[in-house]
Amino acid sequence: MTYQVKFHNSSKGTLWRKSGFLLLRESGTGKLKVASMDWDKLRIFHAVADAGSLTHAGDQLHLSQSAVSRQVRALEESLNTTLFHRHARGLILTEQGELLFDATRAMLKRLDAATARIRDSEEEVFGELRVTTTTGFGTLWLAPRLPQLYANYPDLKIDLMLEERVLDLPMREADVAIRMKEPSQADLIRKRLMTVTMCLYASSDYVAQHGMPTTTADLHRHRLICQNPRSAQVGAGAMLINELMTHDIPSLLTVNNYFGVLQGVLHNLGIGVLPDYLTHEYSNLVQVLPDVHSVDVPVFLAYPEELRHSKRIAAFRDFVQEQILSYRKKRREQSDS
Repeated sequence: MTYQVKFHNSSKGTLWRKSGFLLLRESGTGKLKVASMDWDKLRIFHAVADAGSLTHAGDQLHLSQSAVSRQVRALEESLNTTLFHRHARGLILTEQGELLFDATRAMLKRLDAATARIRDSEEEVFGELRVTTTTGFGTLWLAPRLPQLYANYPDLKIDLMLEERVLDLPMREADVAIRMKEPSQADLIRKRLMTVTMCLYASSDYVAQHGMPTTTADLHRHRLICQNPRSAQVGAGAMLINELMTHDIPSLLTVNNYFGVLQGVLHNLGIGVLPDYLTHEYSNLVQVLPDVHSVDVPVFLAYPEELRHSKRIAAFRDFVQEQILSYRKKRREQSDS
């Protein structure tokens, strides 16, 4: 497979894009040349640029470092330009290399989308689905429910990416996201799933041993377990934690995710700031000071417009919606009992 690239010869060697082509602007004759670049060379260049190292790229591609280096040099010769600055700590893209890297990244994105569409044309749901959400929601709510999804679709491969950083769905860093805020990108399909509220909880054993606080002033006699307000988390949670810390709480345990906070609470270390959906997952949790809570945090499911007809996306979306309905039903039943 080859990829057509149009460019001008240039003493400056400045690549720029126009009408879907890569161009190299020249201050000399200005003649337009056309070069055919082997896709293998572009693929290897992209791997090197992404890894920042010939060795690491070779490991990913199952090629020797010398073979990778030869392909990169051949690509540079075909373009008559330098794509990397070499130094002791690795490789850095030149300005021309950055532009070519942007192009190969866009090409791979389109190939990934085409592959997904081809696979999704089948009746069966199978293949890899990259799901991203926050560490807390992924570990405490989503992961425990995944056995039912696998029971329905045993050939599905879920790559669950748990992090607070918002991955770029249009650039295919993930296929589908569950986030604690509405996505800002316009080219995404989004659906509001539920709302979450951050509240104070303790274990029933802790309350039996240390007593139940009746006012925020009573927190002075207890240990607070929460995320560090400076760590990545939903803004509503950080605001609640900052407010609680104004009450001069002498003993504090901070953890960088809600799973750690939950473990501290379950092991009777103190009173923790946790999302309210956990009360329906752990029967020994007791809400403390019900009037002290964050504002509602919206939970959205989002995926790229180009995956609108993906059967894998539809299967995951329907599964999550069914689980939300079941969760709401249990919540109503517990409230009525």
